[in-house]
Amino acid sequence: MEIIINQSSLVPIYEQIYGQIKNAILSQILLPEDHLPSVRQLSKELQISALTVKKSYDYLEKDGLISTIHGKGSFVNKIHSSRFYEEQLKDFEESLDQLIEKSLVYGIEQSDIIAILEMKIKE
Repeated sequence: MEIIINQSSLVPIYEQIYGQIKNAILSQILLPEDHLPSVRQLSKELQISALTVKKSYDYLEKDGLISTIHGKGSFVNKIHSSRFYEEQLKDFEESLDQLIEKSLVYGIEQSDIIAILEMKIKE
């Protein structure tokens, strides 16, 4: 899995890392028991502070998506199917929130949003 950092983004780097790893887990690119790069290795690869990577891993661990074993590294946790579905819904809702914010900025009416959504679902 490749992590891409956008230095010009308003999203903090630790959130970019967190989001990309979380999405890889939820989309099953990363599977249970997969080994993540060490904090030092990933920070060197991305040319960022190890503390930034550590913060991302801490949030992933707090959310129960990974576990860290001292001296062995960080591993993807097995997520039970009901929790997995809940995490996917939560992730979808966060994406939808961003689209709704964008629609407000663009002045798109609710009826148009619903029509677009219905059309996309039928595709």
